[in-house]
Amino acid sequence: MLESLYTNGTESLSFSQLGICMLISLALGLLVAAMHMYRNTYSKNFIITLVILPVLVQSVIMLVNGNLGTGMAVVGAFSLIRFRSVPGGSREITSIFWSMAIGLATGMGYAGFIVVLSVIVAIVLVILYSLPFAEHPKVAERDLKVTIPEDLDYPHLFDDLFENYAHSSNLESVRTTTMGSVYELRYRLLLKDSNHEKELIDEIRVRNGNLPVVLGKAATNRDEL
Repeated sequence: MLESLYTNGTESLSFSQLGICMLISLALGLLVAAMHMYRNTYSKNFIITLVILPVLVQSVIMLVNGNLGTGMAVVGAFSLIRFRSVPGGSREITSIFWSMAIGLATGMGYAGFIVVLSVIVAIVLVILYSLPFAEHPKVAERDLKVTIPEDLDYPHLFDDLFENYAHSSNLESVRTTTMGSVYELRYRLLLKDSNHEKELIDEIRVRNGNLPVVLGKAATNRDEL
């Protein structure tokens, strides 16, 4: 079951062997696309790419077939594609590698092996995404914007509050507004418990004389590899 279908190499490949591997590549490409759509945001173009990519990689592997010159040309082509691509998140890169692995395996004839591997990977991913694995439901990163009068000494004004409500705090920027009569402080906080946001805001309002306080979701970068 796990042996290569190409017993005599790709030189003597039959249409039936080629058709079987192409159908398996397409079917597993659909599996990768379905797993990428599971509890995730996506675009239609990327999903179509995941479906077609295994067949394309399979055809490239069949054409190379041990030819060193052709292999180097393929490496150069993939390098050009890489540098003209937009960096993706970790989940996008995982799906692309999975699709490429399917194409590599079917291109070498190991259809049974990649079917078993893909089914196992899909089951593991469904379990991991369904369980609260590696989640921090209460810990939250927030951007805090506080307006204070110009007569307040801001460097350590809220340190005791941040120690109570946050694991870490960092003053990102300070700027003057309203003709210099007030300061606008921007902090990056890692809250201990997002359920206590209101209490933190109320205590800050006591310190800053009930001037505007804005606490919002932090603008984080995508989880790139």
